[in-house]
Amino acid sequence: MTKKNKKRKRNNIRYSNMIIVIALFCFAMMIARLVQLGLSSTIDGTNLKKLAAQRTTKTEILTAKRGTIYSNDNEVLAQSVTSYKLIAYLSEKRTENKKKPQHVVDKEKTAKELAPILEMDEAEILKYLSKENVYQTEFGSKGKNLTELTKNKIEALNLPGLDFVESYKRYYPKGNFLSYTLGYAKNVTTVEDGEEKDTIVGEMGLELYYDKILKGETGYVTYQKDLKGYKIAYANEVRKDAVEGKDIYLTIDSNVQFFVEQALRMASEESGFEWFTMVVADAKTGKILASATTPSFDPNKRDITNYLDQTVSSPYEPGSTMKTFTYMAAMENGVYSGSETYPSGIYVTEDGTEIGDWNRNGWGTISFDRGYALSSNVGIIHLINRHMNSAMLRQYFRRLGFGSKTGISLPNEEGGNLRFKYETEVYNAGFGQGITTTPMQNIQALTSLTNDGMLLKPYLVEKIVDPTTKEVIFKGKRKEIERVASTSTVNKIIALMDETVNGDGNTGSGYKMEGYGLVGKTGTAQIANENGGGYLTGADDIISSFSGIYPKDDPEVIIYASVKRPTGGVQQVIWNAVKSFVVNLSKYYGHEPGENVGEEIIEYKMSAFTNKKLEDVLQQLTNEKIVNQVVIGNGSKVVKQYPAAKNKITSKDKVFLVTNDTNLTLPDVTGYSSKEASALLKLLGINVKLEGRGYVTSQSVPAGTSITEKMEITLSLNPKFNNEG
Repeated sequence: MTKKNKKRKRNNIRYSNMIIVIALFCFAMMIARLVQLGLSSTIDGTNLKKLAAQRTTKTEILTAKRGTIYSNDNEVLAQSVTSYKLIAYLSEKRTENKKKPQHVVDKEKTAKELAPILEMDEAEILKYLSKENVYQTEFGSKGKNLTELTKNKIEALNLPGLDFVESYKRYYPKGNFLSYTLGYAKNVTTVEDGEEKDTIVGEMGLELYYDKILKGETGYVTYQKDLKGYKIAYANEVRKDAVEGKDIYLTIDSNVQFFVEQALRMASEESGFEWFTMVVADAKTGKILASATTPSFDPNKRDITNYLDQTVSSPYEPGSTMKTFTYMAAMENGVYSGSETYPSGIYVTEDGTEIGDWNRNGWGTISFDRGYALSSNVGIIHLINRHMNSAMLRQYFRRLGFGSKTGISLPNEEGGNLRFKYETEVYNAGFGQGITTTPMQNIQALTSLTNDGMLLKPYLVEKIVDPTTKEVIFKGKRKEIERVASTSTVNKIIALMDETVNGDGNTGSGYKMEGYGLVGKTGTAQIANENGGGYLTGADDIISSFSGIYPKDDPEVIIYASVKRPTGGVQQVIWNAVKSFVVNLSKYYGHEPGENVGEEIIEYKMSAFTNKKLEDVLQQLTNEKIVNQVVIGNGSKVVKQYPAAKNKITSKDKVFLVTNDTNLTLPDVTGYSSKEASALLKLLGINVKLEGRGYVTSQSVPAGTSITEKMEITLSLNPKFNNEG
């Protein structure tokens, strides 16, 4: 072999060895890569397991239905209803048969016909329809949350390429009703794993406070899919069902709320003001029966100008309604004598500051009792200066709950302030200036006067119910905080409130209603100057208020109302509203004065009548002058009664007695108030549905029909009263 051939052979071997080495290296790299892929879950930022799962499986979110909010008389106040989002397919690839197009063909025509239904400009709709290189498009906020009626109108156009995505939206059947208490919830769209997800989120009021309880828990279903994305038949699936949100029943009585809303609406028509608020509570339990503020809003439209709930979130200087609690502080500290006198008109402090009564000429030398009825600031000053101090006053205010949140189930509650130290500040605090409170705090403090000195916590939720199992998972109840006043103090204050309203020539005389028994205390506070010290001096720069109890004997409700900047700076707008409300409420409760104004009304504590002879019971009631006796059945013994034993009634109230008759028939309840009719029918085990408000005008099941198990009846109601007062 020549040298040349030997050299060529060596080169060939060298090249072969290199190729073998390179091949072995590449093979080793491949093995290493395979090992890496096998052992690693993430490569180059990509989760391999997730990627594989996405290509072979699909997960669909199962949306939980949001809970419903009811009044205590089962009126729906907030609910989730089906809504629709309009979409338009723009890609021609969607159409397989040109005779049956599945995309938008005539964009101008589509825009023209959709415009009046969606309340959009044609040009705006055409802009959405003219998008390029997109498969489908939406139509902004106007194309979302469409009702079934709107959907039907669009479908009736028979326009190709339009479709709907079904979802839920929050709906408030009564519109502008209890708005600040309910608040609102709205649809919020988020994107997860490239897919849009619609959820309803509470953003204000109870909808915000109870958002987690109302929204429930979303579920999901995961299944294997084919190349086209369809579920593979008979393939296993993993499912977690959605858990529906809980239903909330409020203490709100929809009829009482209606009377309050009506009173405020009338006030806004009669006079100007910045805002007007009224809260009504059950005097014996602290349940909030009604709460309204105007200007208000429709939660469906969210036409809101102020996002703060005036009843809990915007403390203000309350004015002379605080005199009630200053007087209570003096009485509870044993330093009050109602006959003690002082010179009214003007008081000059040690630093030369003049503080005057609203009548700066005064009424001469008067007693402290008389000073309360005349709402004398100077009387408060003398009471504090002679017998009290700042610590004594502050401590008692705090016992009543001022300066702290009530803890009611509403968001953004404020506690107000009780900052006063120096002489003038203490005097001002005694008549409600320089300190701030909320209407809800005033309601809480007033419960001590209707519960023999026991302070109650106000509450808004009657119960929370699981809609699936019907289990009651929470039940509201009367909650005693502490005893803050003696019986003698309570009786004395109510007597002073009675004189303020029903006496002659006092500051509360505008609230006098012959035969109704309304008592209370008025308040007028100057508005602090936010741009400097002192107070605004305009005629309208005041907050007028009223804290009342109705009726005086055996109180049923507490009323707190206030209005900011009433036109002319007068109390008339507020007393007209309160009196209108009381007239309506008294007729709803079934004890209006009518033609018997001045008739003696006797209070009576119900005895236990069950298992007693009917004739003996009727005789006992007659002896007690309880003449409105309603007997159900022809039996000889009483087996059920309303009101229950130990409840207090008056000689004007109805008493229902169910006898041991085995063939009970349905009574005629036309002419009864809704409260009376519901009480009687529920006593007989009949499910009641109310339509309207006021008094029963007709019943769906005729009187005389035999009562059966699970019987249901619908009562049609109409008001038989006007709004005079």
